[in-house]
Amino acid sequence: MAVEITDGNFKEVVLDSDKVVLVDFWATWCGPCRMIAPIVDELHTELEGKAVIGKVNVDENSESSANYGVRNIPTLLVFKNGEVVDKLVGAVPKSQIIEKLEAYM
Repeated sequence: MAVEITDGNFKEVVLDSDKVVLVDFWATWCGPCRMIAPIVDELHTELEGKAVIGKVNVDENSESSANYGVRNIPTLLVFKNGEVVDKLVGAVPKSQIIEKLEAYM
């Protein structure tokens, strides 16, 4: 299961991480979000120790969503050294997510 990221722990988990971080902005009512949820959880397991894979529920953590201009979900942001280095929007294939992550690992 991917790491639960909240407005309260966003800085610690994402911005202060020494690893590449993938943040999935999602909501329970979002169909495409539910489609990629298993992929995000698989990546968490497969990349453990190499990258941090986390999820932000936009309905419960509006501050983080607003800070990064998330208007459509799912939005996947790739962070490195506390900065957004890449972005994917929509239900994208696992191979595309891995490709983006590997470019920064």
